[in-house]
Amino acid sequence: MAFGWIDEQDRARRAAGLVRVLRPRPARSPLLDLASNDYLGLARHPEVVEGAVRAARTWGAGATGSRLVTGTTALHTELERELAAFCGFEAALVLSSGYAANLAAVTALAPHGSLVVSDAGNHASLIDGCRLARGTTQVVGHADPDAVRKALATHEGPAVAVSDTVFSVDGDAAPLAELAEACRAYGAGLVVDDAHGLGVLGHGGRGATQGAGLAGRDDVVATVTLSKSLGAQGGAVLGPARVVDHLVNAARTFIFDTGLAPAAAGAALAALRLLGREPERAARARAVAAALHARLTAAGLDAVRPDAAVVSVRAPSPEEAVRWAADCRAAGLSVGCFRPPSVPDGVSRLRLTARGDLSGEQIERAVRVIGETRP
Repeated sequence: MAFGWIDEQDRARRAAGLVRVLRPRPARSPLLDLASNDYLGLARHPEVVEGAVRAARTWGAGATGSRLVTGTTALHTELERELAAFCGFEAALVLSSGYAANLAAVTALAPHGSLVVSDAGNHASLIDGCRLARGTTQVVGHADPDAVRKALATHEGPAVAVSDTVFSVDGDAAPLAELAEACRAYGAGLVVDDAHGLGVLGHGGRGATQGAGLAGRDDVVATVTLSKSLGAQGGAVLGPARVVDHLVNAARTFIFDTGLAPAAAGAALAALRLLGREPERAARARAVAAALHARLTAAGLDAVRPDAAVVSVRAPSPEEAVRWAADCRAAGLSVGCFRPPSVPDGVSRLRLTARGDLSGEQIERAVRVIGETRP
């Protein structure tokens, strides 16, 4: 029977407690949200929503085509120019998602004969980029610059090291300065995914690369998403102009994909300008993360110290993690639930988003619910 193997896989997932389901949320949820990636609380900010509405009225509902045909508007180029300037890079290229941006950067910068050195804790989009790249990929230990250095020492020819700046599972930060030093010693490029750093780290939220002094270097490329701190949708690659020009000509997820919808571009641009005027939003997100960690730890929970705005709490098993998240939801709190294969170490977790617009009372409420529902 066609697709009969799906039933067997479904049975295996259910036996392991790894079944995933979709839960449509209402427009106005009564739940306290610590599950989304809306780090700065901008997804519903009036200026950001108005930016989306104004762009849709001006440019229409869709981009109408790929960026190289009809999908580039003046709004797209304005967003690229301001995003590059804000983050400290020479140029930027906007794509339809952060996932597409990572695929574009890795595949276009790892040709035949190249080596890609990938951190074991990287996001799935970077992993898939490595799988699709024509170079050879070597996976090294998590956040280990010495392992990167050793891998690069074995290769002659083009090479890149690939890493998240902030890892999405535990919220720990990569040792960017040390990674960049290792790459420069061997003439390799550094490609980093700053999805969880933009808006949270760096001066006024300019990102982890800016905070580490790497923005604008000719051997560093960063990818970002517009769907987290900026509350919109889409992704971008930031780097030297010649790298961006190369992606326009070589990155398949840019060339053959419909351009980002104007409404998303307008919302992202409005959010970027708002963050530029209110840089304290980044510090507030970090302060909320620190407060969550301190209170969870004081309550006896196994919480990982955050380097940005992600706080994870270890669970005993996948099944108990799912039940814990469900019990939190029943008590009025929405939290993320990470299980294998989303977690590379096989340890299931609740994943909390330390949104910068959370009040002290909401932080206390969240900690109380998590503590009262623990397995």
